[in-house]
Amino acid sequence: MTCAIDNDGTLSFKDASGVPISDHLVEIAKKQNKEAISSLIRRKCDEINNQIEALGKLHHDTPDARVKPRFVASKFEWAQPTRPHDQPLGWLDKLIPSRRRKVEERNLASTARYEDQVSEWEQKYRNFEEVNKQRRELIDVLIYKDASAMEAFLDETLQEIVWPRETVVAVEIADDGKKAMLDVDLPEIQDMPRKLAAVPGRGLKLSVKEMSATKVQRLYMEHIHGVVFRLIGETFASLPLVDLVVASGYSQRRDPGTGALRDDYLLSARVARQEWLKIDNGGLRSVDVVEALARFELLREMTKTGVFKPVVPHGF
Repeated sequence: MTCAIDNDGTLSFKDASGVPISDHLVEIAKKQNKEAISSLIRRKCDEINNQIEALGKLHHDTPDARVKPRFVASKFEWAQPTRPHDQPLGWLDKLIPSRRRKVEERNLASTARYEDQVSEWEQKYRNFEEVNKQRRELIDVLIYKDASAMEAFLDETLQEIVWPRETVVAVEIADDGKKAMLDVDLPEIQDMPRKLAAVPGRGLKLSVKEMSATKVQRLYMEHIHGVVFRLIGETFASLPLVDLVVASGYSQRRDPGTGALRDDYLLSARVARQEWLKIDNGGLRSVDVVEALARFELLREMTKTGVFKPVVPHGF
């Protein structure tokens, strides 16, 4: 028998064939496996709530801009082929020419396969060395002098981040690599989760309830500020040559006059490296990301509850 919990808090019990069991057997299963089911419910509750909380904590993982990028060679994963042992000739093989010939042919074929494997392994190793060489040059040299390399490296860095919601970023490097502009397509408020989970004091069940509109709006506010904060920090950490970052976030919203979708910029921050370094990277968990961005040149028209009006974004 298996027990599973859906995101809406529904418990389901099925037999080994995947068929739901009767209510009578469910009650027996609950009595016999109370602790295990209770633990499963608590884990599911934490999973749901942690995913929601993570949306407002993106800035916690912002890298330290004081630490320069460092090349770390990847590990070559293919083991070197092992030379096979020739099959020895038995006494019959030595006496009968046809048997000798078959053994010798097998040994030659085995050696040929080995030589092909060695050739393939050597080619893989050369490719591996070339990739590491290019990677080392990119990190140790090019991101300090080549704007296109800087742009490619930053774009790669941002794509490696596991964003909790789809986050598309356009990057532009200017002024010989001293300035960076980022435009981020933010998620819409409709993409925010709207339910919180709780474990009641009695009964084996999970309670999933709707969040208030105010809490959803607050979560969205923290999330999009966290996205912009993280982008600024990632840029300064990835590109030591950059002295100024302009990061702006926009969202698709309905034009109140026509009803058509349009891109509205919700916030735009212009940050100098010298000012950014005043943030204590070791204390990010204590940072109110909404207030933190307000320390810089921030364009934002927002109510206390997190309702945004469109703004005209910064330029360089």
